[in-house]
Amino acid sequence: MDPIDNPYTPGAGTQPHELAGRDELRNNLKITIARVMRAKPVKSMLMVGLRGVGKTVLLEQMRQDVEAMGVHTIYIEAPENRSLPSLLSPQLRLGLLRLSRLEKSKEAAIRALKALAGFAKSLKVTFGDIEVGFDQEPEAGLADNGDLEADLTALMVEVGHTAKAGETAIVMFIDELQYVRSEQFAALITALHRCAQLKLPVVLVGAGLPQLRGLAGNSKSYAERLFNYPEVGALGEEAVKEAIINPAKDEGVEFDDEAVDEIIHKTQGYPYFIQEWGSHTWDLAEKSPITKGDVVNSTDLTIAKLDESFFRVRFDRLTPKEKTYLNEMAKLGAGPHRSGDIADSMKKKVSDVAPVRNSLIKKGMIWAPNHGDTAFTVPLFDEFMLRIMEE
Repeated sequence: MDPIDNPYTPGAGTQPHELAGRDELRNNLKITIARVMRAKPVKSMLMVGLRGVGKTVLLEQMRQDVEAMGVHTIYIEAPENRSLPSLLSPQLRLGLLRLSRLEKSKEAAIRALKALAGFAKSLKVTFGDIEVGFDQEPEAGLADNGDLEADLTALMVEVGHTAKAGETAIVMFIDELQYVRSEQFAALITALHRCAQLKLPVVLVGAGLPQLRGLAGNSKSYAERLFNYPEVGALGEEAVKEAIINPAKDEGVEFDDEAVDEIIHKTQGYPYFIQEWGSHTWDLAEKSPITKGDVVNSTDLTIAKLDESFFRVRFDRLTPKEKTYLNEMAKLGAGPHRSGDIADSMKKKVSDVAPVRNSLIKKGMIWAPNHGDTAFTVPLFDEFMLRIMEE
């Protein structure tokens, strides 16, 4: 096959040719936005899932979907070493400046920009990474108390009033939300709660690893009533077939049934792996239809590429003790596993390895599906660990 025509896109957050199996989630968000525009009660959305299931891709597609409905969006990826105020402030400023150009929301937007100036200045001492331009002078007593929870709530209420005046909504898309510190996450939840009470058109669509549900609940007890938590998982068989077959069909190329079944077996339905297997199979195949033999021939190369990028970038962040812990997990299988079983495998007490386990959870490498259980956040990472540690 001509590599120039290769329709598969194995990249971090790269939009695939065929976003299969996610229509229900997209439609649910459209309904949420339509309701909030009519001042009807809604829940914000926190999507949870393992690495490689396409959360980032889905988040961007949803952003495009709701912008097409005429609402204003901001998009943030939360890294491990940045504060939430530093991420929100410049994005909110851009959204408010857009709304200030509309005559019907101009006055409210100016007041919200004053709130943003007070918010950033009062919290600059606490969060030294806040960098945002000021378009208005702060108004004394407006979001400037120096208390994150109170000030963020006051700011988001002004943002909500601005969106309401402009007959639109503000939808915040935040990726990797599990990296936001607990007290900052709690402040955001409080602000959203207040906006919901006032029926203001402000919605959060977040995405993160499975522990995000627990983090939200631990931050604020009422979080379970404020959010829906849809799980973004591996694709079902029919969706996998669409993701494999349709991009090739648009290029005039077909897959035979056995080839499709082999990719389903190899990838276990995980979207990122589908793109990798599809891409390398395409490049190695000589003609259409692509056969099971083509898929088998591409497997070693595909695994090598996954090891080199998708898996290795995470492995290289680990300390020697963390690598040992994950290697013992991998020896027990895909999981989840009881923490005690992992400790026994290491011939140590649970309390002795607890700091390593906690560190791995913070790095987003593992999570606890249930109390005392431990599972990988990266699909097929157990197989990678056995390969790399053997080397």
